[in-house]
Formats: sequence, C-alpha cells, structure tokens
Amino acid sequence: MESMPASPVLQGVLEMAEMAELNNIHSVTEMPEGDDAKCSFHHRMFLEPQEKKSSLKALVVKQAKKTCSCTPDKVKDHVLGFFPVLQWLPKYKLREYLLGDIMSGVIVGVLLVPQSIAYSILAGVEPIYGLYTSFFASIIYFIFGTSLHISVGIFGVICLMVGQVVDREIQRAGYELEPAALSILSAAAAPGNSTISPLNQTSQELLCDKSCYAIRVGATMTFIAGVYQVAMGFFQVGFLSVYLSDSLLSGFVTGASFTILTSQVKYLLGLDIPRSSGIGSLITTWINIFRNIHKTNICDLITSFLCFLVLIPTKELNEHFKSRLKAPIPVELVVVVAATLASHYGKLRETYGSSIAEHIPTGFLPPHPPDWNLIPNVALDAVPIAIIGFAITVSLSEMFAKKHGYSVKANQEMYAIGFCNIIPSFFHCFTTSAALAKTLVKESTGCRTQVSGVVTSLVILLVLLVIAPLFYSLQKCVLAVITIVNLRGALRKFKDLPKMWHLSRVDTVIWLVTMAASSLISTEIGLLVGVCFSMLCVIFRTQRPEAPLLGWVAESETYESLSAYKNLQTKPGIVVFRFEAPLYYINKECFKSTLYKQTGVNPVWVKAAKKKAAKTMLKEKKSGGNQTDISMDFASEPLGFHTIVIDCCAVQFLDTAGIRTLKEVCKDYREIDIQVLLAQCNPSVRSSLIRGEFFKEGEDHLLFHSVHQAVAFALGVKGHGGTSNPDN
Repeated sequence: MESMPASPVLQGVLEMAEMAELNNIHSVTEMPEGDDAKCSFHHRMFLEPQEKKSSLKALVVKQAKKTCSCTPDKVKDHVLGFFPVLQWLPKYKLREYLLGDIMSGVIVGVLLVPQSIAYSILAGVEPIYGLYTSFFASIIYFIFGTSLHISVGIFGVICLMVGQVVDREIQRAGYELEPAALSILSAAAAPGNSTISPLNQTSQELLCDKSCYAIRVGATMTFIAGVYQVAMGFFQVGFLSVYLSDSLLSGFVTGASFTILTSQVKYLLGLDIPRSSGIGSLITTWINIFRNIHKTNICDLITSFLCFLVLIPTKELNEHFKSRLKAPIPVELVVVVAATLASHYGKLRETYGSSIAEHIPTGFLPPHPPDWNLIPNVALDAVPIAIIGFAITVSLSEMFAKKHGYSVKANQEMYAIGFCNIIPSFFHCFTTSAALAKTLVKESTGCRTQVSGVVTSLVILLVLLVIAPLFYSLQKCVLAVITIVNLRGALRKFKDLPKMWHLSRVDTVIWLVTMAASSLISTEIGLLVGVCFSMLCVIFRTQRPEAPLLGWVAESETYESLSAYKNLQTKPGIVVFRFEAPLYYINKECFKSTLYKQTGVNPVWVKAAKKKAAKTMLKEKKSGGNQTDISMDFASEPLGFHTIVIDCCAVQFLDTAGIRTLKEVCKDYREIDIQVLLAQCNPSVRSSLIRGEFFKEGEDHLLFHSVHQAVAFALGVKGHGGTSNPDN
C-alpha cells in the first residue's frame, strides 16, 4: 500500500490506476519488457504541475492597480488599520474593562515615576526628560499600537545606548573641557566679537548649556531611529527580526545589563569620574572606579546600602506573592519619597557633599525640532537602537497577543513604535520601546486595553505639573540603586544556563558570545557580533550536518537512523543514506566524503584500483605470468551492495554546485555498477534537478516519492535479474 501525495490512500495498483484515469493527475505505467524491464510492479507517479504564475510585468501592473485603486471600503480599512484605536475603542466594555485598566494604569504610573527619573541619568539627560518620554510614549502607542497589553516607555538597554552617544557628542562639542578653556570659548562667543572659534563650533553651541545639548543629541537620534522604524514598517521588512533569536536577544540584554550596572557604580559610591564610552568602556570604568575608590562618599555609600536592603527583599516578596497580591507594593516610590525627605531635612548635600537630582521643573518646555546638523553624527548609531527597539516591541506584542487570544500586526507595531519616537523627539524626549518588566506588572494588575496607558500618562502628568520639584533633594545614588535592582531579571539568566545547555548547546554558545561581546567590547558591536555568530552557527551546522545510514522499521514503510535506534533491519544489497541539510557549495565536499565513508565505497578509488588491476593483468598476460587469475578476481570482487538510496527529505534546496555534485556521485557509482536512487525530494529540489538536466532521457523513473518505494524498486530490479526476490 502506497501513500500518494495530493490523493487519499490507494488500495492496490488497480485502484491507483483507476484514480489516475478519473483525475488525470496520476498515471500508472509499466516498464517495457526485455532487459529494460527493471520491475513490472514499479509504478511511476506523475504530478501535474500548477500553471505558471503571470509574468513579473503583469504582477506589477496588477499590484499597482490594486494599490492605487480608491474605494470607500478601502479607505476605511486603511484608516482603521493605521489607527487601531478606532477598531477596539468603540467596542470598549466600560463596566467590564474600566476598573482593571484604571488600576493597572495607576500602578504602572507609580512605578514609572522613579524609574523615569533614574533612567534619565542612564541616558545622560536631566530627570525631567525621562518623565516627558514616559508621558508621550504611552499616549502615542494608545493611538497606533495593536497590542492591548504591552507597556511602551523607557527601557534600560535603549537608555544605555542613547547615553553612550550623548556622552560622545558632548565631548565632541567641547562641553567636557576645563573651566578655563570654557571661559575663553564663551568670550569668543560674545556679541562684540565677530571671530568664531573653529574648535568643534563650540563657541556657538555653548549658547545651549550641557543639559540642553544632551537632550538635543538624544532627541535627534530618537527622531532618526523613529524614521528608520517607520521606514521598516512601510517597506515591510519586519522579517529582519528573525535574525535576532531569543538566545541572542537574551545574551545582548544581559551583557548590556553589566554595562548599565557598571555605569551606576560611581553613583553608589558618590564618585565624580567621567563616563567611559566606546570599545572596552566596562573595563575602563572599573579601572577609574578603583583608582578613585579612596574618594568614596560615605553618606552615598550608606544610603545605597540601606536602599538595597529595602528594595531587594520587597521586590522578591512582590514576585513570590504576586498571585496573592492584588497589586505589587510600590516600594520604589516609597524609597524615593523617604530618601528625598531624609536628604532634605538631613541636609545631606550641604553636610556630606552628596550628589542630588537638583531642580526638576514643572510643566512642558516649548516644542523644538531635532538638530538637523547632528543627523550625520548620529545616523549610524540610531540603526542598532531602532532594530533593538522594534525587535523587543514586536516580540513582546506577539507573546502577549498569543497568551490572550488576539492578533497583532508586526508592520503596524513598527509604525507605532516609530511614531512613539518621531513625535516625542519634538518634545525633548529620548528613544523608547516596550519593556518586559512593566508589561508583566501591567498585565498582572488587571490591564484589558491600552486605556491603562492613558491612565499611566495622567499619573505622570500629575507629577510633571505638581510634584516634580519636590524631588529636588533626591540623591542620585538612590536612582542608581533603583536602576541596578531592576536588572535582576536579566542577570538571573545565568541560573538558566545549565537548562539552556541541556536543551541546545549552540543557543547557549550564542548567548555567551553575545553577552561577552556586548559587555566587554560595546553594546553596538556586541549586537553585530551576536548576529554574525548566529549566522555562522547556522552555516556551520549545514556545513557538517548529520548524515546517517537508515534502517527499516519492521512492518512499516518507515526508515530511521541506524545509529539512533535499535532493532532496525537492512535490505540485502541496498544502502539507505540521509543527508540532513541543503546541498550547496559550502557542504558539497562534506556530502561526498560522508557518503563514501558511510557506504565504505569510494567509487573513485574503486575505479582506480580496477584500472590498476587491469593494467597488471595486461602485463601479466603479455609476460605469461601466473597472477592473471588473482587480478581478475580482484577486478570482479563484489562491493557488498548494488544500490544506494539517498533520502532527500531534509534537503531543502540545491544550488548549481549541489546539482553538479549529485551528477558526479551518480556517474561515479554507475561506472562501478552501483545505481543511485533519490527519494522524498521536495518540489523545489525536483525542479532544480530537472532544470539542471540531472536525468538523462528515460531516467526520470529513478526519482521516488518515498524511501520504501525506492527500496522496493531496487529489490525488484535485483529480483528480476534472478539474484533475489522482491520484498514488498
């Protein structure tokens, strides 16, 4: 009984022939009589190909007409697709959803206030800009996003990458010069002086102070990153995210977390050291820390220690009892309020010289466009930021959509996160993306829709309009502790390494390489190293793939690896070989060498040995020696098998080198009287073989739809010759 593709199971040859006649899809023919009658029971299966698609020109014209046509329904679909809020908001169930959305929005907003202030320092800008960023991101994603659950806002790794570029551009602009140099440059910029210093155009730029210039750099890079993300959505290149595997992203985030932790240590100790950037910044920062550790501010150190004692146990309790707690304890806000009060009434800055957040203004600054002159400086830096931002946002959106039973559109998510960066860049904001920790809190506290994001924005708006100046005396070491404590999730990945190693050693190595490169070299180079290494792993795995010999599972039509399973049977005179990778230029030599090794017969060597034996026999005949019989016996010595069946089920594609390799293998084995049969070739491989003229005229019957069919054919050929009986 044979299972035929595109048809039900057919009982016997007669039923198969009848079905072929009825459907005109399969035809059953018998081999000709005589010496060419290899096996009268072997039936060839023909598949009628689909009609070829229209020409490229016709497809382009058809698509252009479809795209350019304008109907009311199409306009409505485009509008609803571009503004998903118009689809779900009219269906909003007020009584069922509102309470959960308000509760989750308030809780996330309360958690987001201290984190926004803390991550602003990580991004190299003033605390107020972190609040601006969180406010605008939640509102804009509410309009454009398709996910009902993710929380879009500040994300530690993105803030780190922004901060590295901000620090670099500040140094380039001369803001890190000595005070004497700054006074000279300021004098050069005086109104009565028409001479402008050419040094980085600093004389003009100093009209905007350091904090102003920092957010100008951050906003410009945010604008460019948003443009990249919108462009990726427009050109539908969301497939790029497939090159960022889970292990790669996890390793990248963990490696970046080490860099974030290192950058915050100076605040824990109260050290005033410059922020290192570029290659090897992690090592350079630790060297500077140990060189200046004798200058540690004891007040900041004690405050940091006390904050750790409060934050870490409470965070652990939140996670341990999250199923019982209706809402997590807002311990970060409690710590911020308590630390601010202690710093203010204890006069820690005046008495001990502690570094504080200083003035945080209320309200909003006037909109300001990005600095177009900075675009050439930051355009390249915005690429990895844009890719990481959209990859994390899309992956989180899909994860929570699958969990709650709805769908998201990847391209619309790229539009959403792109606009979450483009629009806020005009309002003094830096780059945003989805954040896993806040999304988990949002989901666990009853979030049903993105209305909770609007509630979060209202909480932050309240802080911006009223409460922000009250954080004047907040120590920076407290913000550093909040940042470091929120890295626990990424740093805990080390506990998962044994399990990951057990599941996939390749993924574990990718994780380790990406993590090490991201922390020890730089975040951008680490991401590139991770992507390249992942692709190399794929190439190496196809370069030397598994290639076992197969055995027959009794009372079935299944063939499995002899090295993997016991009690498999082999058919006399037949070797079944499976190559578990595409056959292309990289692994063609591996295919040949593995095939020769597994079968134990290298046809090139056999032919050479036969030629040598023939020459020896000829010489002996001429000389009248007595070794002719020995040479003839060697030349006619049987090889142990007469057929090789190559199982091509795992060969996804062939290139020209692969086709040429198959031709050579078949030709070489044919010359030593061993036939090669191909089985289970997918349509792409069959098409490549036909285009590559693999089959000589009349040889297309050597291509089989199953290994069992090929083995039956080989046994039938031998049985017809009188050597053995066919085994059906």
